[in-house]
Amino acid sequence: MSDSAEKFLTAAERIQIEARIAEAEKRTSGEIVVMVVPSSYHYPLASMLGSSLLAILLGIAASLLFGKENMWFFLAVFGLLFMVFHELIKRVNIIKRLFVTASDMKGEVEEAAIQSFYQREINHTVDHTGLLIYISLFERKVRVVADQGISSKVAQEIWQEIVNTIVRGILGKEHGRAIAAAVDQCADILASHFPVKADNYNELANEVIFGR
Repeated sequence: MSDSAEKFLTAAERIQIEARIAEAEKRTSGEIVVMVVPSSYHYPLASMLGSSLLAILLGIAASLLFGKENMWFFLAVFGLLFMVFHELIKRVNIIKRLFVTASDMKGEVEEAAIQSFYQREINHTVDHTGLLIYISLFERKVRVVADQGISSKVAQEIWQEIVNTIVRGILGKEHGRAIAAAVDQCADILASHFPVKADNYNELANEVIFGR
């Protein structure tokens, strides 16, 4: 588990969300899973691109400043700066984000959410009514993945309001409350299409999942 993902929610917030999931599943045969990950991808190209760019610019500046206008001096400075910046960007997310495009982040979150959906076997419920709320912290993105039983009756666009609820809550520093509210919204949608059955049982654990 990642420390950053775990720290995203307090113990009380986790308990609140898990209680809401349990309550939601008393109204629907659908299964709701909440997952929080520190990042959907490690973006190695961002570290390479950022460190190369910064090392070139500062290498040129150092060459001009010290009057060392020769290739060997520049290469020595460039090499040293590249190693320093590469390690820095790799470890400091706020800097790394500067070198990752929005489209790359969107694509990686999409891929990771779907991958997690299958890895966690959320697609193995009896009626294919599993639903994953996937929250990726580095990218600051949320993705809702619904199994085929749900997607056959609920359009993907419907889940955008769930995404909006969580994003607004994160921006307002009310992570737990927003996710709990999103779970309630999901329950309302699922209950209208998949009401609880007489033989209903809990197919997936209600715990918030941290890490991939």
